[in-house]
Amino acid sequence: MDFALILVVATVVSGLIWAFDVVVLKPRRITWTGPDGAASEPVVVEYARTFFPILVLVVVLRSFLFEPFRIPSASMMPTLLEGDFIFVNKFAYGLRLPVVNTKILDIGEPERGDVMVFRLPSDPRVNYIKRVVGLPGDVVAYDAGSKQLSINGENIELELVGPYEGSRTLQLGREQLGEREHELLHTRGILSRGGTYQVPEGHYFVMGDHRDNSQDSRFNQVRFVPEYRLVGRAERIWMNWRWPGDGGPMWGRIGMGIR
Repeated sequence: MDFALILVVATVVSGLIWAFDVVVLKPRRITWTGPDGAASEPVVVEYARTFFPILVLVVVLRSFLFEPFRIPSASMMPTLLEGDFIFVNKFAYGLRLPVVNTKILDIGEPERGDVMVFRLPSDPRVNYIKRVVGLPGDVVAYDAGSKQLSINGENIELELVGPYEGSRTLQLGREQLGEREHELLHTRGILSRGGTYQVPEGHYFVMGDHRDNSQDSRFNQVRFVPEYRLVGRAERIWMNWRWPGDGGPMWGRIGMGIR
């Protein structure tokens, strides 16, 4: 289900109903009953007049400013946890028309280290969130054995901090990508996919922070993300809710910035 399409259609339909009433139906009602007549406004027109301004506001906010998303998996741990609700900056990478996703104003481009939401190249109906590792023209290499990442022949320094929250298998690390220092996870005993990747012009190479548990640009379902599939940059966590049985909300995460 394309919520953006449904929202735009609802806005257009309510606006047309309201406009048709103002131009055609309302003058007829006045003619039939006089200026002081008691002819009532049709219910459908009343609903259209009430909801049209609200729908326009929602479309503008969601399409051009900020859009909420829920994190459905653990692929971006420890930066983002399953159950986090985040705001995504929709204008960071340029203003785009809703539904068709055509850029109408070029404001900025993804930077190395950004946490980015994009439409999955193999299925644009699905939104993914990963970290930008490779920019257009970069050569990205990842050695699955040593878990060493390199960009354009330069190794990215990885600082191993220690076990993640007492886990015997998860190892917490820190890495600097561009201007962003961020934490990541490696899993002992897991050999994830590696290789060398040449990023085409107009595309981006992305990886999850949970390096051994992420379907990202190392896999054919994602591969290189084209510029026209970008949605926006993740900015802040506004809510965390784990379903009943998982312990409820994690209040300390509310309001956290995303690095």
